[in-house]
Amino acid sequence: MGKPRKKDLPDLGHLRVPGAEIAVRATPKAARNAIVQAEGVLKISVTTAPENGKATEAIRSLLAMAMGTAASNLELRRGAASRDKIFVYTGPG
Repeated sequence: MGKPRKKDLPDLGHLRVPGAEIAVRATPKAARNAIVQAEGVLKISVTTAPENGKATEAIRSLLAMAMGTAASNLELRRGAASRDKIFVYTGPG
């Protein structure tokens, strides 16, 4: 299965606020990559297995693509080994 296209992802540009915390519920080893907005939490599914932080990096990349920013602008604040993660946007406003 190929990479998700930008048009297949929701527009999360409104989250590009410096210092904004983004709550994520991760689902690794999913059938396809997807982002669903639900009750203040983003449910992000990735096809990557949760080993050695690979799923977290895939989530960071997918979230950055939906936000229209570089993955380096997203810092993992909490949840490196958990399904519930908090990312912080550190890029420009």
